[in-house]
Amino acid sequence: MIRLVIYLLVLGAVAFGVAWLADRPGAVAIDWQGWHIETSVLVAASGLLVLLAATILLWTLIRVILRSPEMLAFSWRSRRRNRGFAAVTRGLVAVGSGDAVGARRAANDAARFLGREPLAQLLAAQAAQLSGDSAGADATFRAMTEAPATRLLGLRGLHMEARRRGDTAAALVTAEEAARHEPGLAWAADAVIEARCVKGDFAGALAMLEREASHGGLDRASHRRRRAVLLAAQAQALELSDPSMAREKAVEATRLAPTLVPAAEVAGRLLGLAGDTRKAAKVLETAYAATPHPGLADAYLHLRPGDAARERLKRVRTLTSRMPEHSESAMTLARAGIDAQEFPVARTALAPLTAAPTQRACLLMAELEAAEAGDVGKAREWTARAVRAQRDPAWVADGVVSEHWAPISPVTGKLDAFEWKVPPGVAATPLLEDEAERARLAIATALESRAREAAVPAPAAPVIDAAPAPTAETTVEPSPVAETLPKPQLVRSAPASVIAEPYLPDDPGPEPYGDEEPGRKRPTFGV
Repeated sequence: MIRLVIYLLVLGAVAFGVAWLADRPGAVAIDWQGWHIETSVLVAASGLLVLLAATILLWTLIRVILRSPEMLAFSWRSRRRNRGFAAVTRGLVAVGSGDAVGARRAANDAARFLGREPLAQLLAAQAAQLSGDSAGADATFRAMTEAPATRLLGLRGLHMEARRRGDTAAALVTAEEAARHEPGLAWAADAVIEARCVKGDFAGALAMLEREASHGGLDRASHRRRRAVLLAAQAQALELSDPSMAREKAVEATRLAPTLVPAAEVAGRLLGLAGDTRKAAKVLETAYAATPHPGLADAYLHLRPGDAARERLKRVRTLTSRMPEHSESAMTLARAGIDAQEFPVARTALAPLTAAPTQRACLLMAELEAAEAGDVGKAREWTARAVRAQRDPAWVADGVVSEHWAPISPVTGKLDAFEWKVPPGVAATPLLEDEAERARLAIATALESRAREAAVPAPAAPVIDAAPAPTAETTVEPSPVAETLPKPQLVRSAPASVIAEPYLPDDPGPEPYGDEEPGRKRPTFGV
């Protein structure tokens, strides 16, 4: 539209000029070398325009003749380039569709027409990977590192090839080189951080994280979270060897990410040991309000190691009031009640969970029944229900269930990959080991007490020659009933894809309670 308007304006200006000259007649006379030319002004102007157009046409013709070799070469190169990019397009489509033969043919055409063009080299590497030619892909990527324009692309390819064949040393070398050229490159920084975390070099991982953030590779929120994760891992590693430094790192991590459970757990535990129970309680309460976790509850219960069980029960009510409706709060309160011999408190806390109990809730109920009234039958009934009960949360990352939190995934190496959630496809979580052992001991104690009462009948008259009470020199023989109790058989955590089938006793026990998966065998807890 704009061009049309400009064209009309130019045409109008020319028409106006011609009309202006026609309205003002005059004569033009030229005397030159005996020649005498006389004409009107309009004819002279028209002749001048024709002469100018002829001159321009002649110059254009001469220029075309002079530049014809260059133009022919350019046209030939353009055709080859177009054919090369067409081959790249065909090759990428073939790679995407899994056609290894077509990808290799297109890569050869692209290399013939485009030479060392980055897209042609990338296609050649991808075609080699698709056809299983690792050596060819490695050679192509290595050639790409020689040119500044494709150096990072080549390093990325070498890094992926090294990881594919399990060469962690070569993968780390390429990642460090890429991070040296471009510190803000996310994949290179993540690979270096992963390798340093595997070695336990959390200080080096933090240094790499700061370099990545300073070059714009991370936003503020991601930087704070990732730094908190690394500080929490560093605090865990230093907790036994250097508690003061571990406390400093853990407190900084909770300041960056107040809801990070591992950081809050370590910070609360170390602050409590240092005597700063008020700050420790605040840290643990903040994290527990976001993620109720048994580790946080245990640290809160033992803020002051010398406290009696009743004091711990009184203190735990403050923590559970942050999430009163959560099942973890009920189990934490029940655990403190059992330890303090406040069995009604424990039973009241567990009552809402008995309709659909988890495995931990079942084991707590078993311990409660055995400890409160010595009812071994009900205790064993609850342990049988635990076999088929709902699973409890655990630390899960990429299908792997871990007993402890870790900063990176053991499968992909991703930072901050572990989540506290119910693991899919796992028969029992690692936290059940302690609960099962406590339930077994409670049942063993109840059986031993019952056996002792059955072995010593009530006397009709006062017994004068009663057996003396055990003294420091007297050795109390263990009960034969306790010795015959089976030991716990627990299913420990493992990746969901490689979990072994749990042991199934000859006696199948009670039928499912409605949440059993078809065909799944049941773990045993040995109680």
